[in-house]
Amino acid sequence: MKGELLGKRILLGVSGGIAVYKACDLVRKLKKEGADLRVVLTTGAEEFVKPTLFSALSGAPCYTNKDFFTADGRIPHVELARFPDLILLVPATASLISKLRCGQSSELLLAILLATKAQVFIFPSMNATMYNHPAVQENLSTLKTFGYKVFPPYAGELACGEVGEGRLPEPDEINEVVKAFFKPKDLVERKILITAGPTKEYLDEVRFITNASTGRMGYLIAKEVYARGGEVYLIWGKDDEPEFPNLEPLHGIPKPRVYRVKTTEEMYLACENLFDEIDVCIFAGAPTDFKPKQTFPGKIKKEAKESLTLELVQTVDIAKALQKKRKNQYMVGFALEEEAKLEVYAKKKLLDKGFDLIVANPISTMGSKASKFLILGETGHKAFESLSKEELAKELVDLISQNLKLRAS
Repeated sequence: MKGELLGKRILLGVSGGIAVYKACDLVRKLKKEGADLRVVLTTGAEEFVKPTLFSALSGAPCYTNKDFFTADGRIPHVELARFPDLILLVPATASLISKLRCGQSSELLLAILLATKAQVFIFPSMNATMYNHPAVQENLSTLKTFGYKVFPPYAGELACGEVGEGRLPEPDEINEVVKAFFKPKDLVERKILITAGPTKEYLDEVRFITNASTGRMGYLIAKEVYARGGEVYLIWGKDDEPEFPNLEPLHGIPKPRVYRVKTTEEMYLACENLFDEIDVCIFAGAPTDFKPKQTFPGKIKKEAKESLTLELVQTVDIAKALQKKRKNQYMVGFALEEEAKLEVYAKKKLLDKGFDLIVANPISTMGSKASKFLILGETGHKAFESLSKEELAKELVDLISQNLKLRAS
């Protein structure tokens, strides 16, 4: 899989805070995604780390204040200002934020920021009391009016030993924010419901029937939709809490709303309650098809019996039930089938459930990092011999976006 940032030019401005160690890891991650990087250190940052480290990690020169003036006729701050598609300030200290707000150009990084037309993302990191000081908050508010995107720090344990706001987001999250910046914002004002994960059907209060679904496919689709500006409603059958980067400063859309469910009935009711207001419904979840006809209070005892016979009944067919309530929602289904009959079963399910698109993959690839996938719909079909779930999420959301545009034309 090619890196999502292949060919994207990113300048990373690093100021003098203890969180500079996270900037090192961030460079490694951005480089792995294919980004063309330049790193600029403030004089404060040089007290924490040497430029050699960032040069080695980025595979490109790392600039310091010593590079502000040259004797060869070049103007480094203008050259570097013209280089990037995006500038990241990680970490951004109170001092850097104050100087930028006032338009100072006493250092190479500050001069670059004044001379650039690129979008700038600011990631503040400092002591909690400093961060909440009225002067810092006023400076950040003013920078927002200048067009800078400010991503607030998280609350947590800080290097000073205090607990509060001021913690720099983890490099993985900042990496996700950067990738989201370069994605098309083609789903803005679209409300998209996604089911993900298994459901459980209880025999008693501790035992249940379920399946091996990880929920990862639905989660990755939700993340892709969110990055592209869609408003996400995630119906989540897993016990853990899905994590999403904070992209609200980027496109104004709040994090996906997560509705925790256990049983198939609960998943259906959650979908039904939201169905009228959504534009797209993606059934990536794996609801259990059968449930015990009788459930028992407490815990069933073994007693003297060596066996237990269960009578099972069908659970509600979520997609089929919602199809009857459908107005103009775009509906996408999934099918896990035997490889020999993959297309046949997928086409049948496409018609039976009234889907606009269906994604099918073989049972034999369950748990694999990559799988064979078929995407069938009214506009034809696409076949992939080996595709990761991350790649599938992008392909699928591309198709949904294209088909929504066709509908609207």
